[in-house]
Amino acid sequence: MPKLQKEFVPGQGYSREDWDAVSDNPEWTGEDFRKARPFADVFPDLAASFREEIRKRGPARTKEAISIRLDMDLVEKLRASGPGWQSRVNDALREWLEKNAA
Repeated sequence: MPKLQKEFVPGQGYSREDWDAVSDNPEWTGEDFRKARPFADVFPDLAASFREEIRKRGPARTKEAISIRLDMDLVEKLRASGPGWQSRVNDALREWLEKNAA
């Protein structure tokens, strides 16, 4: 989970004006959470339109499942490194390509 940002940091996709407009929002209390209602209950038509749009175009694909042959001892060590090992392999390959691409 990302760390709570308490100060404005440029280059995060929003302006200083955006930050100032929402930076005084208080954290939710237990009472706020008890009163909260699901988005689809409050805005049923909008929720339905979101679901329909996703159904039409399908989920965003940012990765592709492939098949690759690796040495068994390497795969065992990768798996033993714990959850997220496939993402770490992806990151290591990207880093290697950035350093070694011609």
